[in-house]
Amino acid sequence: MAALRLLASVLGRRVPAGRSGRALAKGGACGFACSARAHVRFYTDPVKAVGDITDGSRIMIGGFGLCGIPENLIGALLKTRVKDLTVISSNVGVESFGLGLLLGTKQITRIICSYLGENSLCEHQYLAGELELEITEVREFHGQHYLLEHAITADFALVKGWKADWAGNVIFRASARNFNVPMCKAARTSVVEVEEIVDVGSIAPEDIHVPNIYVDRIIQGEKYEKRIERLTVREEDDEICTSSDNIRTRIIKRAALEFEDGMYANLGIGIPLLAPNYISPNITVHLHSENGILGLGPFPLKEEVDADLINAGKQTVTLLPGGSFFSSDESFVSKYGDLANWMIPGKKVTGMGGAMDLVSSSKTRVVVTMEHCNKANEPKIVEKCTMPLTGKRCVDRIITEKAVFDVHKKTGLTLMELWDGLTVEDIKKSTGSPFAISPSLRPMQQVKM
Repeated sequence: MAALRLLASVLGRRVPAGRSGRALAKGGACGFACSARAHVRFYTDPVKAVGDITDGSRIMIGGFGLCGIPENLIGALLKTRVKDLTVISSNVGVESFGLGLLLGTKQITRIICSYLGENSLCEHQYLAGELELEITEVREFHGQHYLLEHAITADFALVKGWKADWAGNVIFRASARNFNVPMCKAARTSVVEVEEIVDVGSIAPEDIHVPNIYVDRIIQGEKYEKRIERLTVREEDDEICTSSDNIRTRIIKRAALEFEDGMYANLGIGIPLLAPNYISPNITVHLHSENGILGLGPFPLKEEVDADLINAGKQTVTLLPGGSFFSSDESFVSKYGDLANWMIPGKKVTGMGGAMDLVSSSKTRVVVTMEHCNKANEPKIVEKCTMPLTGKRCVDRIITEKAVFDVHKKTGLTLMELWDGLTVEDIKKSTGSPFAISPSLRPMQQVKM
């Protein structure tokens, strides 16, 4: 019975209080427990599948950007006009699709997410005080700062799968797995829409991603637009830019020298996503994306585009041989290395996304690639971060178009490399923090292609 109680504590309502019994035998005891849990219910109408979601409900909605979102179930919520919803999602997509549609009708009053993204409607509603956002607490343990928060649960989870069988087991496709898997397990009632329902036995047991004990309702979606947020392709004869005149190219050609053979590296959105173009063919680097990919390949040719295969920047990508997919729950700057990369107070709100998790490990080397100054020519390397932090004392190296700094968590910055034609005085004028100068200061290096 202790095992049953442990299982119940993990699965919550998934092991309801049913009949249990114990048989005693000579020389020992054996026991069993059984549950009266109902079978998975199958629906043909998405509105009926979400019909008992009432005003004020707390719901999880799977997906990453627009990839792997339950399009038909979101459409059903638009028809039911249920309101005052608390929505838990990785991000909120775009204004004209996905969760953005529910924001447009003001059916959502509270958002729990890690990244607001480029949804200007969500940003506007938050800054105007019309939309609440979850705030987490930070505590210090043994000199390290950690997020302290309650486990996230919900009344309902709306999930997008690829296939389900008539027993209620579900599988997902490519990076569309993302947050759908953990959300399916974390709500009192999980509603899964799939592209196809197959016979029992059609899915090998070892290939099942979510077993039916976590699934309450299934509906086969009528149609899917599968809109791509950032369609990115390459041409057969695309050439790598070798000129360092472009600021972003100069930065990433220096950052590419950080890679070593056999290394596992996560690429943040923006400048880092250019890195695959500059990795030496003589080394193997395993590129990771926090939406659930290991083994990122180059951008696809036009005919290779797959809406279910995107990177953390919502760009279409490919997967290299030996690569793998997994759920997102498994993936995962100032003078002293504080990093603030997600919000400009009063102006732009995006969210830290996976960055807060990625920079939190003491075993991970964190390299920041960024332009040295902002558009107003003000330093982006400062004495103290005044914006909300993504990570505290977590940065090991900063690479800009002007210089390379090493970051010591106690003593601060040391200038290691300098772009050809610039002087130390030039760097001092454009840097908002004092720094030491390495005795082996050298010209800024560039990867040779």
